[in-house]
Amino acid sequence: MSKIDIGIEKQDRIKIAEGLKRLLADSYTLYLQTHNFHWNVTGPQFRELHLMFEEHYTELATAVDEIAERIRTLDVAAPGTYKFRAVDRNGNDVALREGCSKARRKGRTTGDGRRTFPVKR
Repeated sequence: MSKIDIGIEKQDRIKIAEGLKRLLADSYTLYLQTHNFHWNVTGPQFRELHLMFEEHYTELATAVDEIAERIRTLDVAAPGTYKFRAVDRNGNDVALREGCSKARRKGRTTGDGRRTFPVKR
């Protein structure tokens, strides 16, 4: 970290950034799931669902970018991997890959309460 003065103490910036990193992980996972649904939707409502998922993943891409940039304004590096951890609906840390697997199987909520979509295989 470099020396910045935005009116927030260093230890508080780091704590805020850790929460934002969890939000970033959840948001990016939801973005990827939504984009996958856009690519793979079938059936009689194909056009409506295809367009809806496109709108959603486009909005999520913007949100992911804004979250990562907010982390940087706190003078903390924004993560670019899934090596950090996420939080399940009960507030417990879970490895992100484990959380994604559970979300795919059961349609869980993300750490901040947003609903994920179950993926049927």
